[in-house]
Amino acid sequence: MNNNNVHFSIISPVYNASEILPLLVDKIIFNIELISKNYEIILIDDCSNDNSWSVLENIAFKNNKIKICKLSRNFGQHYAITAGLDICSGEWVIVMDCDLQDRPEEFLKLYSKSQEGFDIVLAKRVNRKDKILKKIYSFVFYKFLGYLTGTKQDETIANFGIYNYKVIKELKIMREKIRYFPTMIKWVGFSTSTITVEHAIRNSGSSSYNFKKMYHLALDIILAYSDKPIRIIIKSGIIISSISFLMLIYIYIKWITGAISVMGYSSLIMSIWFLSGFIITTLGVVGLYIGKIFEGVKDRPLYIINKKINF
Repeated sequence: MNNNNVHFSIISPVYNASEILPLLVDKIIFNIELISKNYEIILIDDCSNDNSWSVLENIAFKNNKIKICKLSRNFGQHYAITAGLDICSGEWVIVMDCDLQDRPEEFLKLYSKSQEGFDIVLAKRVNRKDKILKKIYSFVFYKFLGYLTGTKQDETIANFGIYNYKVIKELKIMREKIRYFPTMIKWVGFSTSTITVEHAIRNSGSSSYNFKKMYHLALDIILAYSDKPIRIIIKSGIIISSISFLMLIYIYIKWITGAISVMGYSSLIMSIWFLSGFIITTLGVVGLYIGKIFEGVKDRPLYIINKKINF
């Protein structure tokens, strides 16, 4: 149990959400106060391009329970969540997105489920209100991620959930450079449950996650949490070598029996191109892993806080 007197910490990364922030804060306050008056709201501005920080400042000056930080540049959603986790002190921590598709009205359900003895309660989104392309991106992303990491992935579960402080304390120890909150939560373990929640329509703006960003995120996660791509290449290399050996025996027998007088030029060229491509791909995958190791040994901070208020 956390020694701090704060009962709840609500963490939300903010990016280009100036229009919705006042409504977000009002809804969070209303719904968390149905459970407890002892809380803190931590909003991390991931260096938005709009006037989100100015809006946050106005909100924070009126309520000292609202703690705000501005990162020095755009580090990414999961790094902003990490900043919030490092700062929070609540016995129970709720993580949610700022677009209000994660509904604060679900706080009570999440907390009630946690009181049945669960350290982690994840929100399972039903009838997602995202656009069709976003649903397709998410489906492909999680299938791709699940296969190459060898883990079960559920596209209906994201960051939204409630977490006991002992879970968060373990997450704070994990300082790897590639951050993906849902996978890290799975890794630490602890007793976990899910509840179904209503997924709301996005109030304003559009998601910053397009197919390209999700692809790069999946690639980073795979390189950080799995060696399966290298295992696949090794298996492929063994299969190709075995097939090549069998083909060599077959062609040799055909040549001995006189069925082949001149060895085929086309098959030779195809073999060279195929094996060259395979070798280059292998080197590329190994190079990606080495690149991530290079990034890790620099030991740079995960994020940099430029400004903070009410701490």
